[in-house]
Amino acid sequence: MRALPLITETVETSRRQQIVDLTQLLRDHIRRAGLVDGIAVVLSPHTTAGITVNENFDPDVKHDLLTKLERLVPQSESYYQHDEGNSDAHLKTAMVGNSATLVVERAELVLGRWQGVFLCEFDGPRERRVLIKLLGETR
Repeated sequence: MRALPLITETVETSRRQQIVDLTQLLRDHIRRAGLVDGIAVVLSPHTTAGITVNENFDPDVKHDLLTKLERLVPQSESYYQHDEGNSDAHLKTAMVGNSATLVVERAELVLGRWQGVFLCEFDGPRERRVLIKLLGETR
């Protein structure tokens, strides 16, 4: 299994909470790298932005995810002690996770019919980095 060089992408977010589709970006990197069979690891190196795989057909799913997370973990709670005022963003990121490992087969990202890969912003707007590591057989 061959490890390709680490890829760093910059993603600009425009709202405090936002879900940004990374699916095509990943497909483009897989194609450019010539990866035929292997894995793609996607990582958010931030403590207030996560990575998830979820439905990518109905845009209402993004709204529902963000709304539910906001109700579960509100921006302000009397017991928060973190001075920066973004305790909720840290908690949401811990719940969502900061990475995804995806299968690549026959030069295609293997996802379910309706799935996509997303950066979940919980403390924006910001400039975020997304790290991508591709491993496997290349052309």
